[in-house]
Amino acid sequence: MSSVYVFPGQGSQTVGMGQDLYKNNADARAVFDAADSVLDIKLSDIIFNGPMETLTLTANVQPAILTTSIAMFRAAHPSTPDFVAGHSLGEYTALCVAGALSLEDAIKLVRLRGEEMQKAVPAGQGAMAVILGLDIDVLKNVCEMAEQETNAVCDIANDNCDGQIVISGATSAIERAMEIAKEHGAKRAMKLPLSVPPHSRLMAPVAEKMKIALDNIEIKKPNIPLISNKTCLPMLDVDEIKESLVYQITHGVRWRESVLNMVDLGITDLTEIGPGNALIGLVSRITDKINTHKLEI
Repeated sequence: MSSVYVFPGQGSQTVGMGQDLYKNNADARAVFDAADSVLDIKLSDIIFNGPMETLTLTANVQPAILTTSIAMFRAAHPSTPDFVAGHSLGEYTALCVAGALSLEDAIKLVRLRGEEMQKAVPAGQGAMAVILGLDIDVLKNVCEMAEQETNAVCDIANDNCDGQIVISGATSAIERAMEIAKEHGAKRAMKLPLSVPPHSRLMAPVAEKMKIALDNIEIKKPNIPLISNKTCLPMLDVDEIKESLVYQITHGVRWRESVLNMVDLGITDLTEIGPGNALIGLVSRITDKINTHKLEI
């Protein structure tokens, strides 16, 4: 029997998240204050007061979710898990909890990650869509067909669980893939409210910038193994961790496979820490062999 703490990525945000903790818990307040002092913006004000349009800007929402998740973790003082994992952006949160990244460096890195993602693809030229009801192998073929027809990038971005997969790439290719997916029996194909296409080859310039940033920041060997989005396996080697953080910029999040490997690793308890409970929902659709919990503070 072993446990894992998991941390959410972009999409879990709400205006006002963590505000009660800020008012009532000194450890949480210190995290939000640290974010404000590290960045060139008053992040806590954006998190607590919005508006939502400002919070959801990629450059804001990434440090906002990390900051809120760490504040929740430090406020709760939970026991140490056997493993940590994060969905995309959540890997940075997980590494911070595992002692591999300082809070300040983690905030700086995800702020840079968000800024570079916003700059990499002009507004309107990139898109994401969630496809429901198709097997991943079928959807890979759909993406290939859309690419051939449009001569534009269409990649698998998130393999979240059976029947829920997110694609990312050029707007023309994503829109065509949605049509082809429906022709192949998809229950639903819905564009997401994002103009940034993360986890696609269009993010190659971001990967280059993040490689430079990671090479100039100290990452320590984590105290807790990270179950990586890249390999779906526990990771402790610092160079391997850096390489995987760069890799995830242009490649998909293998969440379904990661959860299945958690079962193989003997993990019986999973706790989601951060805003929302999206990851618990996904895990419950992947396996019934892991007990899921939401961190209560």
